[in-house]
Amino acid sequence: MSQEKRNIEDRIKTPANIITICRVCLIPVFVAALLSPWPLLFGLDNFIGNHEKAIIATVLFVLISLTDFVDGYLARSRNEVTTFGKFMDPLADKMLVIAALLALIELNVLPSWPVIIIIAREFIVSGIRMLAASKGTVIAASWYGKFKMTFQILAIILFLLKEGMSPATTQEIWLDPLYVVAWAVMIIALVLTIISMLDYINGFVKMLKSETSAEEQFIEDEISKQTNMLLEQLKKKNLKVITAESLTGGLISAALTSIAGSSEVVVGGVSSYAYELKRDALNVDYESLLKNGAVNAETAEQMAKGALKLSIANISVSVTGIAGPGGEEPGKPVGTVFMGIATDKCDTPKTFELHFDGNRNEVREQTVLEAIKHLQNAVNVY
Repeated sequence: MSQEKRNIEDRIKTPANIITICRVCLIPVFVAALLSPWPLLFGLDNFIGNHEKAIIATVLFVLISLTDFVDGYLARSRNEVTTFGKFMDPLADKMLVIAALLALIELNVLPSWPVIIIIAREFIVSGIRMLAASKGTVIAASWYGKFKMTFQILAIILFLLKEGMSPATTQEIWLDPLYVVAWAVMIIALVLTIISMLDYINGFVKMLKSETSAEEQFIEDEISKQTNMLLEQLKKKNLKVITAESLTGGLISAALTSIAGSSEVVVGGVSSYAYELKRDALNVDYESLLKNGAVNAETAEQMAKGALKLSIANISVSVTGIAGPGGEEPGKPVGTVFMGIATDKCDTPKTFELHFDGNRNEVREQTVLEAIKHLQNAVNVY
């Protein structure tokens, strides 16, 4: 056995992890003790009835539950917190609780609706944690979750003790203190279950908002950086630029002119949404627009060429596309953008088909960034 494999086994075979594994292995023993007719099989049915069997199963459930505190203490005190333990410890707790709840349904001690709520919460939270982990983020468990587990275990213990002695009528229910307390604890557990789920959802939403804000800030910073570089290139080579925009509505021109001194190299821009303006201002073929629409390479080419002829600019950029949320066409989903680059060094503009992901603002911002980069490439030709 290699030293690396030996080290991996040593990290897994810690006292805390061994206790966790034992807890998982004891779950079927607890279920069998509660549900199987073992007193009859061993000839003990004259001494052990349903109530005694439930008490034995309850004691076993309590002992298994207490191992959770033991393995946690050992892992922390021995500084042996492992990835395996982080995964298995909460999983073992959930397996124990769900097994006990399903057993109580089998015994007709507990209705199914509380169990459905608890299990649904576990699926939802597990899904959220997996999504967060895929993005490199860990959503920490709050005190709601810890109290939720405590009250769930306490409620299960109380219902286990009531197995075989559930009141038959509503009147008897309210006359039985243990039954009332068991349900009160279960209701508290359910409330904490829902609150802890909402807390996880809230944490996930905050994470997404923070991630979105970070991405948007990154794109904005990148646009500013690349635009500064472009303007320096244009000034150095004494070139001028003009824009012709459809889906971005003037954002490229705004990015260019947001920097002081841009008037030396930026001639201006045409924001043309309507077909008629594309025709009148940019000399785009109107019949082609009516027949084929505006989102295509031909329109991008004519827009770039038309913008260049409007002024003394050396380079023009045009963009036409679908920013969303609607407007997609067959073969042209939201995020489809056609870009044209025309220069006074070449009679035929170059066109590019681009595809971006994200919402409307994200598609538009990505389009602006790509336009700036394509303008940089065009300047390099000079």
